[in-house]
Amino acid sequence: MSVLIVIPARYASSRYPGKPLVELTGATGEKKTLIQRSWEAASQVGGVDRVVVATDDDRIREACEAFGAEVVMTSESCRNGTERCAEAAATLGVGFDIVVNLQGDAPLTPAWFIEDLVAGLRANDWAELATPVLRCEGATLNSLLEDRQNGRVGGTTAVFGAGNRGLYFSKEVIPFTSETYADEASTPVFHHVGVYAYRPDTLAAYASWPIGPLETLEGLEQLRFLENGRAVLCTEVESRGRQFWELNNPSDVARIESMMLQMQLP
Repeated sequence: MSVLIVIPARYASSRYPGKPLVELTGATGEKKTLIQRSWEAASQVGGVDRVVVATDDDRIREACEAFGAEVVMTSESCRNGTERCAEAAATLGVGFDIVVNLQGDAPLTPAWFIEDLVAGLRANDWAELATPVLRCEGATLNSLLEDRQNGRVGGTTAVFGAGNRGLYFSKEVIPFTSETYADEASTPVFHHVGVYAYRPDTLAAYASWPIGPLETLEGLEQLRFLENGRAVLCTEVESRGRQFWELNNPSDVARIESMMLQMQLP
């Protein structure tokens, strides 16, 4: 089964304009843009046939072409990354069996997250798309709670039922827990990792569905699948000692750079 990775990137982010071109300093002191680090993460994934960046902005296109990425230009009317991935896949017009959406704000995504995700979708015929979830340790849960207490939207959490079928995703910390956890403790909260693997037919149908009330309230594109009765597989992945965080706010730059330094990521 052939696999395409699309990295959607837009300049006009409401929360963080110009985010794809923000520079991150690695452990060696080298500065690279967020989009370059995300592209490099995608390029390390095994079993992938093609990696492209999808954008509507010439500044992002020029930056990507400068470090050797293939770019697909998409329209300004795309309302989120999934719609941009759908347009890019249609533009390429190549018969891929699985299309992966690696959002351009997740440069710390390990290759095995995506490899496990693709394997999970292949193994579960009932699933129309799959997305990874990572059980939070106490330190991550505390960071999520701190963000919400300070009025910031940090990571997204996920809940799922039998067979790991997705039930809901939220920018709030769910499920509720009143316990306090030590930094290294395992918690009942799962951090949703912003990666998706779609069946092409499901991805192509997505843009034709209206935006529902839950997607509107949460601002989470994956809820459109649930609101339209589509089956989402939550694939549990292992951190293997790697820290993970997405760049959602300007304050996340220092947090991610600190993680890169601790993990000695260049």
